[in-house]
Amino acid sequence: MADKLTRRDIRDSAFKIIYESLLRDDPVDELFEMAEDIDEIVVNDDVRQMVTDVLAKSEELDAMISQYSKKRVFTRIAKINVAILRIAFYEILYNDRIPTNSAVSEAVLLAQNYSYKEDVSFVNGILGAYTRSLEGENK
Repeated sequence: MADKLTRRDIRDSAFKIIYESLLRDDPVDELFEMAEDIDEIVVNDDVRQMVTDVLAKSEELDAMISQYSKKRVFTRIAKINVAILRIAFYEILYNDRIPTNSAVSEAVLLAQNYSYKEDVSFVNGILGAYTRSLEGENK
């Protein structure tokens, strides 16, 4: 089963590990081991790649989150939302196979599944501000 995951499954598993990394100081390999011990988190090469890439680019991704977060300073954003937004910005900026609209929709879906209700609109607002800035560049 671990070999054939959908994009959504990969994103969901990566999200859980990235969120855990925000709560703990453990090395990423230890996080992978812990995730493999939990039946609900599947870890395959795609999940490992996404987690490793997102964590490697976390400073840049966090800067993007800060730039488009008008209502909250970065340190006041819930870690669960930081994990969701890191994945979304990573997919938008570094994965040419995923359209921006899809990355935004998937981030909103993660927020609906794991965040508080009011955080869904917060996540959508940050990503919406970013996509509007892209539209402004293309005019």
